[in-house]
Amino acid sequence: MTPSSEPGADPLAALRHDLRTPVNHILGFSELLEEELADRGIRDGLEDLGKIRAAARKMLDIVNSSLGTESPKAPARRPAQHPPQGRVEPHSQPARTCGKILLVDDDDGNRETLRRRLEKEGHTVSEAADGEGALEALKAGGFDLVLLDMIMPGLDGEATLARMKAHEDWKHLPVVMISALDELATVTRCIEAGAEDYLPKPCDPALLRARIGACLEKKALRDQEQNFLRTIEETSNRLRADLEEAARYVVTTLPPETDAPLRIRWRFQPSSELGGDAFGHRALDSSRHALYLLDVCGHGVGAALLSVAATEALRSGTLPDADFTSPASVLSALNAAFPMERHGNMYFTIWYGVYDASTRTIRHGSGGHPPALLLVDGEPPRQLLASGMLVGAMPDTTYREDVCDVPPGARLVIFSDGAYELRRPGGGMIAFEDMISWVAANSRDEHLPEALIEWARSITGGGDFDDDVSVLTVDFPQSNP
Repeated sequence: MTPSSEPGADPLAALRHDLRTPVNHILGFSELLEEELADRGIRDGLEDLGKIRAAARKMLDIVNSSLGTESPKAPARRPAQHPPQGRVEPHSQPARTCGKILLVDDDDGNRETLRRRLEKEGHTVSEAADGEGALEALKAGGFDLVLLDMIMPGLDGEATLARMKAHEDWKHLPVVMISALDELATVTRCIEAGAEDYLPKPCDPALLRARIGACLEKKALRDQEQNFLRTIEETSNRLRADLEEAARYVVTTLPPETDAPLRIRWRFQPSSELGGDAFGHRALDSSRHALYLLDVCGHGVGAALLSVAATEALRSGTLPDADFTSPASVLSALNAAFPMERHGNMYFTIWYGVYDASTRTIRHGSGGHPPALLLVDGEPPRQLLASGMLVGAMPDTTYREDVCDVPPGARLVIFSDGAYELRRPGGGMIAFEDMISWVAANSRDEHLPEALIEWARSITGGGDFDDDVSVLTVDFPQSNP
């Protein structure tokens, strides 16, 4: 089925197409012959080929002018370059990017001409005689460029382009439309629909080479970019998996919840995969129990490593020169063991207390950490704070400790500053007193750690926390053991 028989086709446009096609064959094959003779160093016949080309060009001008096209003149053809008399030099071409090209044209002669020229340039060429054939060929994949004729029976170039750009696997594949100059309105629509460029018929070899080269280089850059993105994504996924595994390990270092001799519950909500909060508790002897919570500045791997190292020293009781029954001694030993200049300029805050069941007292000290809250029925929360310098910030810091009575049935709440340094969605931070008021109103909640974190989440509007949130509650017995 020729274009002239398509329903609704412009008769003059169809006639121009039918007349120009064989002339384009003559031009294309004469140029190929001319180049092959030059490559072989043969001069005989070059002048005759030039005459054939000139006659073909004149015939194209007659077709265009006689059949009413008002299109601008085609770009000037590259003049034949004949070598000096008596000696013929083979053609020398600069290095170029070669690719796998799908050539789509319903005319066998057009495909033959273009295929031979493209293969001469080093490209690998596959062919399709219509739009449906092109779409079928694309399913095999691996193409770098599509040369797509505009006028074809059935699925024409414009419709084929639309199908390609709607397909997830083909939408980024560069397409160069091949058209006569009087089809520029349709070419414009194709460019707007995603085609990279167009080539006028008959295809000038230099223009063909330049536009194909530009498209292939652009695709190579995009392929390289996509490879980089895939590599980044794969690396990110591996890193995320490693961080998740590390986070699971950090959680395993946290203490178990207990019911005797003290009822201890906790919740930990990191702001990222790895947080800098850590806490623990351990029996020191038959009557004394150590309780602590620390918060490393920052987040991520470095903060998590420092928090694990510090809590391991506390948990195992291997901190040099530390009397674990004395908070001041423990804080001084930590300050000496973890100077910030030896730990990536990171420091941490800590609250450390020792409960003595025999005297129903708690001895406590703080290295830059917020106070713990002692909750006693009928009383406002007591703030337990013996303030001291951040741990690791300054050598030879002196820390102090205080002692507080613990009434029967009292509850201790230890927390990190992420529990109250909360940003509202509309802007502004809540006050420390807001959290104390909430804790006082919910002091006997059996699930206070979870409830406090949910309250904090409600303040922030349900988004991620800016900082890690850790909450540890200790319920003291009603009577001496």
